[in-house]
Amino acid sequence: MPQRGGMRGAMGEFTHFDREGNAIMVDVTAKADTERVAVAEGCIRVSAEVFDAIKNQTAAKGDVLGTARIAGIMATKRTAELIPMCHPLMLTKVSIDFVPDEETLQIKCRCTAKLTGKTGVEMEALTGVSVALLTIYDMCKAMDKSMELSGIHLVEKLGGKSGHFVNPALRDNPG
Repeated sequence: MPQRGGMRGAMGEFTHFDREGNAIMVDVTAKADTERVAVAEGCIRVSAEVFDAIKNQTAAKGDVLGTARIAGIMATKRTAELIPMCHPLMLTKVSIDFVPDEETLQIKCRCTAKLTGKTGVEMEALTGVSVALLTIYDMCKAMDKSMELSGIHLVEKLGGKSGHFVNPALRDNPG
């Protein structure tokens, strides 16, 4: 049955709605299992006070980046509960890494999610980054409520029918 609405499939038809416009979960039963990897990034801009507390591990709530790493990993495993129509996935690897930049007072977060399966892990990687950054905000909001999350995006994905995708904005402006 042709579907319309939501995301577009290979033939240009929408895949997350049926003919009547009802939301549906895409049927991936017939798809082959392939290795799939997705990488997402984002950053949080903080005050000098917050940056120092994170760097020196002196924040009142404890190890900010360690806690944010755990929260991001946990979030990837709960993505199907948060985003309608996402398939529950058996992730085989998730990593959350941080790159603090003292000059800009930003902390970049990168989430890599991996599995062998029938559907991609982009939403899991994006959810991991988002929750890790939100956790930094939560743990430091007593010091600075004006922190700003920005630039959450898919860096690249591998696997599946679409193969290797690299965000075109990053090809032109890496780093």
